[in-house]
Amino acid sequence: MIIIDAMNFAAFDLNLLRVLDALLAEGSTVRAGARVGLSQPAVSAALGRLRHALNDPLFIRQGQKMVPTDYARTLAQPLRDTLDDLAALLSGPQHFDPAQANETFRISGSDFFAEMLMPQLAERLSRIAPGVRMQLVDLVPDNYVQSLENRKVDLALIPRPEDWPSWVEWQPLFRSDFAVIARSGHPRLAGAGLSPGGTVPMDLFCDLGHILFSPEGKLNAMGDAALAAVGRKRRVVMTMPVFFGVARAVAESDHIALLPGQLALKLARPLGLDVFWPPMVVPTPLIGMVWQKRLTSAPAHRWMRGEIAALLEPLDYAIAPGGPRPAPVQGNPQGGPQEAT
Repeated sequence: MIIIDAMNFAAFDLNLLRVLDALLAEGSTVRAGARVGLSQPAVSAALGRLRHALNDPLFIRQGQKMVPTDYARTLAQPLRDTLDDLAALLSGPQHFDPAQANETFRISGSDFFAEMLMPQLAERLSRIAPGVRMQLVDLVPDNYVQSLENRKVDLALIPRPEDWPSWVEWQPLFRSDFAVIARSGHPRLAGAGLSPGGTVPMDLFCDLGHILFSPEGKLNAMGDAALAAVGRKRRVVMTMPVFFGVARAVAESDHIALLPGQLALKLARPLGLDVFWPPMVVPTPLIGMVWQKRLTSAPAHRWMRGEIAALLEPLDYAIAPGGPRPAPVQGNPQGGPQEAT
């Protein structure tokens, strides 16, 4: 809580609180100035006044960074909530007209959504909300909370988190199975007598080179955990930060990859890919959107969530790359695959 005695409060410039909020979010006088429309010297002067009024240094410079003091950290969320409440109080009638809106929304998500959401969203916005700008920015899985907290994005599209802060909301949208992609006519898959839609034998699955989607460059993912559960391991030969890059590399090599089923089916024909099933059970992620609770009732944000949900919820169907899916093969730690039943 910000402590200002009654005598000083009457003379306190409340605009300084916007500067403090920007400094806490940006950690830089230059970026904070850009955020609130002030020059860097004006932000520095405002910081001096804040230090005097609150009787605390608020920020300590460490190299090129401005690190908030412990006291300043305690102010961050209460201050953000207070400013949001004031903005809502002064915003007038709670109504949003997409046809007249001039808004920018920033969504954090993988390039899965560049293929499966943004084209349809672009078409719809051009018809019903021509003044609305929608930005899809890269998702950093381990950093989505900070992006939401710092107001760099309006919502994130992610698999259901195991836990999340109390200040965020979650809405489930669809489930996505994993499918195996390979270039059309892959010699070793064809040699094994496989047709698209079939289950790749465990030994062959583990022996082929795998291209792994990983924004952070990790060499292990959900597929590896699923293999470890049946005592097997695959051979990862490359990682990519985007799904489309994975698919392109697979299309031009004899490597294979696990891809979300809906995306695999969409890219199969354009890139010359065949779609198969993995030989082990891979958990099916529940994909949804997460945002700050303070935005839940905001008319513009509520409208945006509704548009995104309407376009993504149809993806919640059973994936069948080449007909009905067979029962997954659990794998044989000793070698040969088990037959599907």
